[in-house]
Amino acid sequence: MHSRCLGGFPLLRNFLAGVALLVLLSASPAWAGRYASIIVDAENGKVLHASDPDLRSYPASLTKVMTLFLLFDELESGRLRLDTPLPVSAHASAQAPSKLGLRPGETIAVRDIILALVTKSANDAAVVAAEGIGGTELEFAQMMTRKAQQLGMSRTVYRNASGLPNPGQVSTVRDQAILARALINRHAAEYRYFSTRQFVWKGQTITTHNRLMLRYPGADGIKTGYIAASGFNLIASAVRNGHRLVGVVFGGTSGTQRDNHMKDLLDRGFARVQAGESIEIAGPPPADDTSDIPGLTAGRLPPRPAPTVAKPKAPAVAAKPAPTRVAAKAPPPPPAKAKPVKRPTKAEAESWVIQVGAFKEFRPAQQAAAKAAQTLGRLIGKGAIDVDKLKGSPPIYRARLAGLSQSQARAACRRLGQAGQGCKLIGPNT
Repeated sequence: MHSRCLGGFPLLRNFLAGVALLVLLSASPAWAGRYASIIVDAENGKVLHASDPDLRSYPASLTKVMTLFLLFDELESGRLRLDTPLPVSAHASAQAPSKLGLRPGETIAVRDIILALVTKSANDAAVVAAEGIGGTELEFAQMMTRKAQQLGMSRTVYRNASGLPNPGQVSTVRDQAILARALINRHAAEYRYFSTRQFVWKGQTITTHNRLMLRYPGADGIKTGYIAASGFNLIASAVRNGHRLVGVVFGGTSGTQRDNHMKDLLDRGFARVQAGESIEIAGPPPADDTSDIPGLTAGRLPPRPAPTVAKPKAPAVAAKPAPTRVAAKAPPPPPAKAKPVKRPTKAEAESWVIQVGAFKEFRPAQQAAAKAAQTLGRLIGKGAIDVDKLKGSPPIYRARLAGLSQSQARAACRRLGQAGQGCKLIGPNT
């Protein structure tokens, strides 16, 4: 028996070692291989850097940016006020940390919900907001997804208001950059909440999770996120010399590594802006990879074909006068041979644009383009919202939908006309 016990110890040690290995593996980053990043110009959306910008992953607590977007919509409409008390349900109270520890039956003011989301990333507060606006968190998540589609976030689906793990809740860094830009432009006054460094709740001082904002010159928001399935995510915005950039990183290996990487990406982005270097435009996702989510592609307008330059004609040779005293008229030139019809390339065929308005500010132009996109729905396929800025004093912002075929553009204008909205056709060589 003693020998059997001694002989069993190695087996026991091996078993325990195996268990320890499994624990380590389960605690290892499940987000390996899900890294993606993007840096965009906040004013015009041009891409300064992109790495796998259309890779789908889990947004984690970046989800709360959309939750706040809809909450800011409610404030702007007057349906809610900053001092409006919202009730805490048992479902909201039961959310996993990070949380404020709200109890069923109590209330929390909208202003405190906002501060709790931008600093502590409180999941219970997010659900209180969701239920206060949508009735249920599920209904609110559907509102979030519809808003994402209206903004052009074509590869994003929301299933909850907090970002807690859900396999159906996915997004991309490109889509999150679209969301951040839309929030900054549409809710400029409310965006200041994202620069909050501390928040006092029931006598407890809560410090922001966004360490980059505390350490990077010019950074003023906006949101961190983490779940094991995604890694350490971050949306950041910073201003330098009056120029704002927005950056998004998915899949950092730690909060510190993610923040340092974002610093480097923003530095390189500002350097490119300063040097006036060419802009890298990351293409939209492949057509066969977006069939599961309807909506607009957030890509930019495909390059327009270079205009055809006509070859110079040979100088005409003067006709010799007839050997009579009255000069004969020169005979008419022979008819030119018909040129063969050239089929348009795919880029040319999909370079039609419709313009739905021109405005003195970016925000109403973006809203007009989004409204038109919502009206048209699937009719415009993978067309892209494109706000085109004309330099001037003041500048003019043209609200457009780009990347359309000729038939799509004409059908879109007909549909908008029937809906009482203006529309102008713009061809690829216009």
